[in-house]
Parts: sequence; C-alpha cells; structure tokens
Amino acid sequence: MLKISPRRLLSDELNRDSLAPEMISNVMKIMTLKDNMIAMTNDIQNSPDLFNPSNYQISSLEDEVRADQLCRELLKTFHQHLQQEDEPLIAGSKAAGADYFLRDFMIDNQRANIFSLSAARVRAFAGNWYIISTLEANITELKDILAGIKSFARFCALNSLLDEVSCTEITAACNDIDYYQQRIESFLNLVDDGYHDWERACPND
Repeated sequence: MLKISPRRLLSDELNRDSLAPEMISNVMKIMTLKDNMIAMTNDIQNSPDLFNPSNYQISSLEDEVRADQLCRELLKTFHQHLQQEDEPLIAGSKAAGADYFLRDFMIDNQRANIFSLSAARVRAFAGNWYIISTLEANITELKDILAGIKSFARFCALNSLLDEVSCTEITAACNDIDYYQQRIESFLNLVDDGYHDWERACPND
C-alpha cells in the first residue's frame, strides 16, 4: 500500500482542497504531536535534566510522554550505576524491574511523579496491580521486580531525591515477600464475589 505522509498530503494543493476540514484538522494535530515528540527527544538527548523532579509532573498527555522519555534516559543512568555493583545479568534484571514499575505503573497507570515513590505505592503495585495485570503472576518474577525497585530507591537516596526514612520504608515493603506470595495465592483461589474483599485488603490507589 502506498503511504503518503501527513505533511505531503497537506502540501499538495489538490489534496488540500479536496480534504474535509475535519480531516485537515486531524492531520495537523498528528503533525504537531509528531514534531513535538521529535523536538522533545532531541532536547532529552542533548541536555537532559533527568534529576529534576518537576520534569516528571503529569497533568496532560504531553507531560506523560515527556516523563516517560525522561524516565527511559534516567534508567540508562541507573543501569550504568548498577553495573558498578552487580554482575551484568543482575544489573540488567534490576533495571528491567525498575523500568516496569516506573513506566508501566507509576507513569502510565498512576500518572504519578516517579520521585513520589513510597512504601504504600510499592505495596499497591506488588500486592494488587502486578497481580491483576499479569497473566501468570508469580513470586519469582515479582521478587526480581522488587529487587529493582529497592535498588532504584537507594539510587534516588544517593542522589538526594529520596530521604533515608522513605528509602528504609520502601526497602521493607520490597522485602515483604511472604505477604505478596499470600496475595497471589489468595487471588488465584478467589471464588464467587470474593474479589472485592481481596481488593479492599490492598487497594491500588
């Protein structure tokens, strides 16, 4: 199939005259969003301000896209930090776990600033969201993710982005493996309308 870019579509006088106003408006929106994303990516690569919490505030779709792109670059820095402490496979596993938690849960699901990390959010993730969002939730995979979250919390504390008390609380939440194992098992054994009670015991909010 022949593909014509939105910009070329609008630059062709014949096409422009024959397009409905609604279609022209939609094409312009696509072009603007694409241009903004390209400019945003270039800005991040050229002069990233990865450690500024205000850059991760989300109140619009554009904010969410920016926060996600910044987070990807921050995770690269985090991975490099991990490689100074861990074997490559362990460092990669921890970085992947932090990536899943930060980008899929904190940014996409919660629309939250990634530096608003807390023990309560970890418990909401591990004791609820991960379980209901994963086809075959299992404690082995979850432990790897929690190891990444724990290391990311320490990384934030080292960079003065998280206080020591919060870091200690997050570490304790990440280490509560027996509780998350029980949450997975009780979810898999739900009967009738037991989900609401299960949800209330560890809400995802």
